[in-house]
Parts: sequence; structure tokens; C-alpha cells
Amino acid sequence: MREQLEQLRLEAVEAVREADSEERLNEIRVRFLGRKGELTGLMKGLGALSPEERPLVGQVVNCVKAELETLLEQALVRERDAATTRRLATERVDITLPGRRFRQGSKHPVTLVIEEITEIFAGLGFSVAEGPEIEHDWYNFEALNFPPEHPARDMQDTFFVEQEMLLRTHTSPVQIRTMLKQKPPVRIIAPGTVYRCDSDATHSPMFHQIEGLMVDSKVSFADLKGILTTFTNQLFGQKTGVRLRPSFFPFTEPSAEVDIACVICGGNGCRVCKQSGWLEILGAGMVDPEVFRHVGYDPEQIAGFAFGMGIERIAMLKYGISDMRLLFENDIRFLKQFQGGATS
Repeated sequence: MREQLEQLRLEAVEAVREADSEERLNEIRVRFLGRKGELTGLMKGLGALSPEERPLVGQVVNCVKAELETLLEQALVRERDAATTRRLATERVDITLPGRRFRQGSKHPVTLVIEEITEIFAGLGFSVAEGPEIEHDWYNFEALNFPPEHPARDMQDTFFVEQEMLLRTHTSPVQIRTMLKQKPPVRIIAPGTVYRCDSDATHSPMFHQIEGLMVDSKVSFADLKGILTTFTNQLFGQKTGVRLRPSFFPFTEPSAEVDIACVICGGNGCRVCKQSGWLEILGAGMVDPEVFRHVGYDPEQIAGFAFGMGIERIAMLKYGISDMRLLFENDIRFLKQFQGGATS
């Protein structure tokens, strides 16, 4: 048995010497010192020895076991140190390399325009009002003087959720909800997301609007023109020309389209303004008396005006964006141009 123990010791020492990884050393430990290892198997043969030989051989077994445990522990320490050295060599930091830039987030151009418009109207005494995006037909159409046969009620224009519930097509329902809760005077703007079945380079099925409402006992069309002229001059510059053209909206009478002198060519005529020198930016008008009756206002005692604009169109004009779809594609190369609120 002593010869077997010596042979086992030599094999274990040689195996430890040739091991090149921590995993291999653990395999050697299991092979020689494990519960079913070779040394354990030899120890089971001690019972077959004579009483005189048993303690002597047992002492040799313990010595071999202790030697192998020490040898394995030292080898594990060396291997772990070597692995650390190799890892440090491959993972070292080259301090001469340029640092990594942290991407700085910025506000979306639509958000920037909403904030700027809100600030302008806040300076004119308007407060912000909000309403639900899933709206009832009465608030979205009927209370705003849309007759049942109006094209805007058709499925190709409106996303209907169920028979009388829909995704609002404008933020005008906020005006109705505000007037139902508040007696004159009223002076609000209603920014928000709206939805229509339309999609191309200048239209999106989901877009943003800001609508405004001013109601009091002595509100005239001159007030409307003055407010909108002040607004456009602050948004696009003091020298921006403004004109109002007669138009039609179911909820205002008289109604007007509001144009500004083309911000691209300065009113001289270009491809963007189709050589007219003017760009349409919003619609407006005096609130129709029928709308006042729907909310319990007396049209003989009060008057008011309303206006509405598409934020994406304002952003495209303000920042020179040619395709509305760029505003929704989340391309970092495009969006990072608006850090600080202006194109680079």
C-alpha cells in the first residue's frame, strides 16, 4: 500500500505542476481528494491491514493528504494571481485615449414650440386648459355646430373608438368644457394631441394643436386681429407681415385664415409659399352664437373669438423643416440640432 500511496502522490504532484487553470486544479482536487477520489479509495483498504501496520500506513496517508492539500492551495493562489495579471494586461485603461462623450438630451422641437407659444399667450393674459384625448361626439362636433352630415364626422377623417366616442380631431372640445364650467370672462389656450386619418409629408395621423378662446362682454374682431398680430410678431419677428383672409369654420362666424409673410423668402415669393409671398399658419373667427347657446351663454350679452393652429406646421416654418415625418422618426441626428431651442 505504501508503494501505491507513493505512486498516487507522484501522479498528483505532476498533475498539479501541469495544471494551467483554476478549473483544472479543482478537477485534480476532486480526482485525488474528493469523497470518491483515489486517496479515499486507498484509505478504505486500511481495514485489511494488520493491527501493527494500520497506524503506520494511516500516518503515511495523512501526510500524503496534507501535502496534496497544501500543494493544491499554493497552486490555486498562483493561478489566481496569474489570472489577475493577465486580466489587468488585457483590460488596462489607456489614459491617453479621448474620453467618452455623454449624450445630452434636449427638448423635442414640438415641445419647444408649444412652450414658446404658451409663454407668449401667458404674457397676453391667457391661461392653459386641458381635456381628454378620447372625447364624446357632443363635445367634439355637436356643441361646436357641426351638423350631422358634416364631412369631418365621416370615418375617413375621424378615428372612432365606439359609436359616440372618438379620438378628438381638434382641441376645441376643451373650449366647450371650459365654458360649461366657467362663466365669462374666459381667456384660455388649449394645447394638446389630436388625431385624424391623414398621413403624408405635411400631415400626420397624430399631431399637436393649440387653440385659443377669449370671451367677454366687449370682444370684437379687432381684438382678435390685435392678439394674433402680436402673437405672430413675437413668434416670427416684429417685421413679419400678417393678413387675414375670409374663410369658413362651423363654430365661428365670421371666420378667417391667418397668413404671415413667407419666413423663407421674406414675402418675395418662393417654392415654399408657391410664389405668393404668404404662408397660412392658423384659422380664427368670432365664436358662432349657436356655440354659446350650447354652453348656456347668452350671445346677446357676450362675444368672443377662437383660433387654432397646428404646432408641427409652426415648427416646420420656424425651423425650416421640409417633411413633418422627421418630427416623429426619433432620429438623434435630426433632433440634436434643436439643443438650446434653435437649429445649428
